[in-house]
Amino acid sequence: MPDDNKFTLRCRTVAADRFRTLNYVRDLPPQAVEEPSGVPGRDRAPSPSEALLAALGSDLALGIHARALARDIIVHRLELELEGDAYSAGAAGTPGAAPRVIGFDLIRITVLLEANVSQEVLSEVVQHATLASPVANTLHNPVNFDVALAGV
Repeated sequence: MPDDNKFTLRCRTVAADRFRTLNYVRDLPPQAVEEPSGVPGRDRAPSPSEALLAALGSDLALGIHARALARDIIVHRLELELEGDAYSAGAAGTPGAAPRVIGFDLIRITVLLEANVSQEVLSEVVQHATLASPVANTLHNPVNFDVALAGV
């Protein structure tokens, strides 16, 4: 039986130059992602990990706002500060050693939410939005990957 709540999102990522990619979603302008190179003038876009934080922050902010609206809460201000502690691929270890986890091992999120209700109600709104966030769920639940080389 098909799941009516399941849908497919698509993104086409194209290597633009050395450590820069362009990401095409629907008919929107391309979104650049770039690994910082240390070369002045070349750091023109967020890194992949920063883009992940941006996606999480955006998803949480949208969810918080939607939950507040559903409860007739008037939001005066909503800002999220996200920071993540991560290990780079360069920290993956030495040859022959046990592999080390790379990527984020902790993401801290501070939500500044000003509205016409108590802190207790705002806390419930934030908690609900976090549990209902597709991006947050993707990060903290196992996700299956199916990576294949084209033409194979």
